[in-house]
Amino acid sequence: MSFLEYLLSSWQALISNKMRSFLTILGIVIGVGAVVFLVSFGRGQQQQMATVFENMGANAIYVSGSTRQTMGGMRPEGTLTQEDAEALTNSNKAPAVAAVAPMYSKMLKTVYGNQIRTINIMGSTLDIQKILNYKIARGNFFSDSDMRRNNSVAILGAQAAKDLFATADPVGETVRIGGRKFEVIGVCESRGGFMGTSADNFIMIPLSTMQSHFGVETGPLGHPVQTIVVEAVKTDAISSARDQITEILRQRHHIREGEDNDFNVIDMQEILKRMNESMAIFQVFLGSVASISLIVGGIGIMNIMLVSVTERTREIGIRKAIGAKRRDILAQFLVESALLSLSGGILGLGLAGIGSLAIRGQMMNNMPVNAPISLDIVAMALLVAICTGIVSGTYPAFRAARLDPIESLRHE
Repeated sequence: MSFLEYLLSSWQALISNKMRSFLTILGIVIGVGAVVFLVSFGRGQQQQMATVFENMGANAIYVSGSTRQTMGGMRPEGTLTQEDAEALTNSNKAPAVAAVAPMYSKMLKTVYGNQIRTINIMGSTLDIQKILNYKIARGNFFSDSDMRRNNSVAILGAQAAKDLFATADPVGETVRIGGRKFEVIGVCESRGGFMGTSADNFIMIPLSTMQSHFGVETGPLGHPVQTIVVEAVKTDAISSARDQITEILRQRHHIREGEDNDFNVIDMQEILKRMNESMAIFQVFLGSVASISLIVGGIGIMNIMLVSVTERTREIGIRKAIGAKRRDILAQFLVESALLSLSGGILGLGLAGIGSLAIRGQMMNNMPVNAPISLDIVAMALLVAICTGIVSGTYPAFRAARLDPIESLRHE
């Protein structure tokens, strides 16, 4: 028999018991649908994450102070200062550094009308807009004059503006941050987010205003900051910039050779790499859970194929009596098992496609979600379905091939 004849014969056997065939492949349908949807959803989140990080500055490098364990958790040691940032800006030992912006942030209660929110308030300098690519949708960014005069002006992230003002225009309005009045002078464009984490839920004020209004006291080392954000001159220079930053800060902090740094340096590319690694592990976990349905479906196919061998024992005997060889019987049942599983895989892809279309354009925690199904995922799903069918049908096929034709013909 040719492969086409095997295929036609298998198809006739399946459609002759439609309900039994459908119930048999139900586990494959659910398993393939769940695996494809979860893998596609994970890829969609990775794409969203890459977009967010790109919007936050592909060449950005973050320098943070070391931490210490306290009763309330990990707390910064306060090893970085605004003077450190100025040293990085003015040093001729850092040619790979394009711009520097120190930052100090606090979670503070923010009030507008009857809306009360606890929002991350970030104090920084003018260069933060360039380094982290903050685009103003309405109004303006704060100016050098606002920095010098410690003006009480604020720029809202898109999510913070929505939470406080809904659809109203915030520019020109006054909000209370930590009990102090601030004029809203601008609103940033949305930067998106991933896995329910928003990059838009913040309010930015001048660093000098943060220091003077919210109890950021000058220490023995200078004006403390939590983070120094640095921009490398280009992506290829990120590694050089990190080395130059480390060398300058070690000298300023009088750290001897062999001693550990009292600060941490990490770039956006490394952060993205770590997030991708975490996402990949999460996808493998979800895929493993969903694969249980495939195993159950495979067991169901094996069971029904064993029943089919028993039901068709006399047929197998007749085929062997008229010249069919063992390999013909073996191939017939393997093709039938693979076709049964493939049918489940196709239905599972349809189920995943419906799920993908259902969530397209939807929002989760104010973040867009997507689950794009690509050709490689489709090919993988169909291949897994076929392999599941072949593996599940191997034992029943060998059992059918080994049947004695005389005994088979006597079977009632």
